[in-house]
Amino acid sequence: MVWRRLAGAVLAAGLALLAAPAAGAQPPLVEHGPGHWTDPQGYRDKPAGGDWLGAYKWRGQLVWCVQYSLLAPDSNVEYKEGDELLSKGGARLRDDVAGSISYLLLRYANTQSNDEAAALAHLLHTWTAYEDPANGISLDPNSDFRHIAYNPDFHFRQLGDTNRFGQAQQAVKRLEEEAAANRGPWAAKVSAPAKEQVIGTPDTWVVDITKTDGGQVAGAPVTVEVTDATLESGGATAELTTSTDGKALAVQVVPTGPNPSVTVKLDSPADRPKVHVPANNDMQRIVTTGGEKKLTANASTTAKTPPGVVKVAKTDAETGKAIAGVALKVTGPDGKAAKRQDDSELTGPEGTPLVLQTSADGTAEVPDLRTPQEVCLTEVAPAKGYEEFFDPNAPPKVCGTVQAGQTLALALTNKPDKPVVPITIPAGSEGAGVVAKAAFTTEVPTGALVGFGGVVLVGATLVGLLVRRRATARR
Repeated sequence: MVWRRLAGAVLAAGLALLAAPAAGAQPPLVEHGPGHWTDPQGYRDKPAGGDWLGAYKWRGQLVWCVQYSLLAPDSNVEYKEGDELLSKGGARLRDDVAGSISYLLLRYANTQSNDEAAALAHLLHTWTAYEDPANGISLDPNSDFRHIAYNPDFHFRQLGDTNRFGQAQQAVKRLEEEAAANRGPWAAKVSAPAKEQVIGTPDTWVVDITKTDGGQVAGAPVTVEVTDATLESGGATAELTTSTDGKALAVQVVPTGPNPSVTVKLDSPADRPKVHVPANNDMQRIVTTGGEKKLTANASTTAKTPPGVVKVAKTDAETGKAIAGVALKVTGPDGKAAKRQDDSELTGPEGTPLVLQTSADGTAEVPDLRTPQEVCLTEVAPAKGYEEFFDPNAPPKVCGTVQAGQTLALALTNKPDKPVVPITIPAGSEGAGVVAKAAFTTEVPTGALVGFGGVVLVGATLVGLLVRRRATARR
């Protein structure tokens, strides 16, 4: 069974009912829709034939009668939209009855089932053409067509004949129970996820379509529209149906921008259905859509780009080996603390920008960073063996922009200290107590070091020979 859907201006505000037929007298044009013929309920001057329990076709659309025993709707007769639906006697319907009628018209007004059509017509006559002596409506068979009440027991018993009417009697019970459980007014609500939304990551939004008792409306069609997002299908609009298990409708939404929003639209039963009044007072009043009430609900939130990661590698500038234990301060380009994904500042225990150390493999990692964001890592103090070339006024620093969901790889190198090579040259008796020292750096090629060392050794030998010669001469 399919819910009734309004289609353009054909049904909007009853405008279709205002279209005038061609001029001039025409023979009655009465068309029956789905339904069943039952044995006639007697009243004074009743025409021959049975009673029709079902829909009529009026100018191409299904309509439903609410003044039992008056003339059937004639497509050659003009109708206009009137006020709220009243009983045959002109009394105001109880709120629960009006709500049930609106729901059933919303739910079954376009049914093509003969059993459901007969059940709906039976309930409409039961609720609107009831016995009402105060207003001149009676079950007395001597009443004329204007004053005869609908006899629900008489017709319901007939609908129990499954050979003639199929499951019509069961349909009456089912529709009546469904109307009592789902009648309006309804309320619509959309709830965004409580947790922070991340662009590109799906999450569940909740749609509540509730009835007067607070329970969820089952099987109601809902139009869902999203902005700055896509639905699970990949589109921005979808026709969904509320659950039949009493739970709220869960909608998967993938944010594509910073301000995802979800809007739901649906037709709900009007508090009171509108009636359409014929130009001929002897003709049935009719109802069509139940005067559906449009419901709209919206919710929005914010979404951020996926977090990023910065990974830095600290290496020896000459050997390429990892340098462990290097202290690095994490900041933005302005020297202030970088931002985490939740926009809090990335600080240490004292509230200053976070300082971390490289691990044994010379790397350090900073996860969960807001993106896009420029991040800088500045060396706070040198590792042992790299102090000589560290300038505290211009410490080594590297910057880069971390992008959404990406890892930014940065590299810093340190130049090692120059190794000191002490050399002591004995100066003989004249130079007793004097020690000369020289320093050499690894920046000199290895071959040069060997050659230079040979020169030093040779020089030392010559000095020894000279000392011995002088000593011999004094003898």
